[in-house]
Amino acid sequence: MQALNTLIQEARTIAVTPETEADRMLQICNACRYCEGFCAVFPAMTRRIEFTPSVVNYLANLCHNCGACLHACQYAPPHEFAVNIPQVMAQVRKDTYMTYAWPRALGGLYRKNGLALSLATAISISFFLLLSAALNGSLSSAPLNGNFYAVFSHNTLALMFGAVFGFSLLALTMGLIQFWRGITPGAISGGALVEATHDALTLKYLGGGHGDGCNNEDDAFSLWRKRFHHFTFYGFMLCFAATSVATIYHYFLDLHAPYDLTSLPVILGTLGGIGLLIGPAGLLYLNLRRNAAHGDATQKPMDRAFIVLLFLISASGLALLAYRDTSSMTLLLTIHLGFVMAFFLTMPYSKFAHGFYRMAALLKNAIEKRQKNHLQFGAD
Repeated sequence: MQALNTLIQEARTIAVTPETEADRMLQICNACRYCEGFCAVFPAMTRRIEFTPSVVNYLANLCHNCGACLHACQYAPPHEFAVNIPQVMAQVRKDTYMTYAWPRALGGLYRKNGLALSLATAISISFFLLLSAALNGSLSSAPLNGNFYAVFSHNTLALMFGAVFGFSLLALTMGLIQFWRGITPGAISGGALVEATHDALTLKYLGGGHGDGCNNEDDAFSLWRKRFHHFTFYGFMLCFAATSVATIYHYFLDLHAPYDLTSLPVILGTLGGIGLLIGPAGLLYLNLRRNAAHGDATQKPMDRAFIVLLFLISASGLALLAYRDTSSMTLLLTIHLGFVMAFFLTMPYSKFAHGFYRMAALLKNAIEKRQKNHLQFGAD
């Protein structure tokens, strides 16, 4: 106990930042080790005796914010040690996104992310409304038999969305490369890649410390956060698959939209859209009710804006499918394209980026587990 008190007093003489607070708390956790059998963060922690900024960045992105350690911790507030790993890790993650954003100047978008995403959405919808009016003279027209390209040509849409998506993908890739180099991962093996992919696709560490789920409002466990994440992720992947199949149809099979309701692109898109209604709606409900001690209050606008945008993309897409043969199709199309464009524009600077950083952290964890077991000093 005396050693722990000494650690606390020494740490308080250092300027307090999320990284230094994480260092302080992890030193205490490393001495206690009550949560060693919980998620991947704590075994990774025990392989170290120092927690440099690069190590803290790695551990923060390995943390899935399940909240189990907070409710298990004997040093959690109101104890004077004030150990709150979920909260400090959330704060460090935000700093990670800002630090590794590319171009670096755009990392500031994370500070007011809810506002930035809302503005991007409003501007994108306004742009497509004006473009439609300029090209077609009206936002309502006679039924066009579901032919979206009668409103905006295929080449116009492909050029606009291709350019924006290409930049966003480049920005995400550049940021991820810098993060990966910063955490000095080691050599990638096939086994490590398989394990990390499995852990990501199954959301293994959203099962909580004992596999019973996350803590949300209190110390009760629930698997609903994990389930809603699954609906969201696999709904998104089904929508991506629908777009990919439609691209193959168009360019390689000379099959052009609109596609029948029983066609593969429509079936995949519909199933994905339903997943992207259920998942974000559930995540928003849980977020609104979640214990404030589990996360960083400054990130709530970012989290909620991203969740709402995913929901609106899906809702507008399904409405467009349902009314594509009516005079409302043009208006619905412009609104849906506005939501999608806002998503593409903000991909590297919204909560969307967290999945890529978390996958990188999971891969480093899998690599590290296969290395010779020894304590690591300083930057690893």
